[in-house]
Amino acid sequence: MSGYKVWLTPEAEEDLLRLHDFLATKDLEAGQRALEAIEAGLALLALTPYSCRRVPPFDQGLRDLLIPFGTAGYVALFEIEAPATVTVLAVRHQREDDYH
Repeated sequence: MSGYKVWLTPEAEEDLLRLHDFLATKDLEAGQRALEAIEAGLALLALTPYSCRRVPPFDQGLRDLLIPFGTAGYVALFEIEAPATVTVLAVRHQREDDYH
């Protein structure tokens, strides 16, 4: 079974830094655990990106990956591109209003 190549846009990488920094100011270990949870979630995209929820409007081809962490978690917005590439566009906390 061949996997997908997963890569993050510069904006998604900035989101990871922002999310880590926000949590690390309160608890450095929690910030590190959050990054590890996000990285583990993103690793699943290499195997099963089509198992994630499609984002309306459906013709855009965008999907959301829910990443559990603590009492809430994170959401990664991504698209599946040919050939066998998953591009992570943004990552946000579930309690944020929208992607930045």
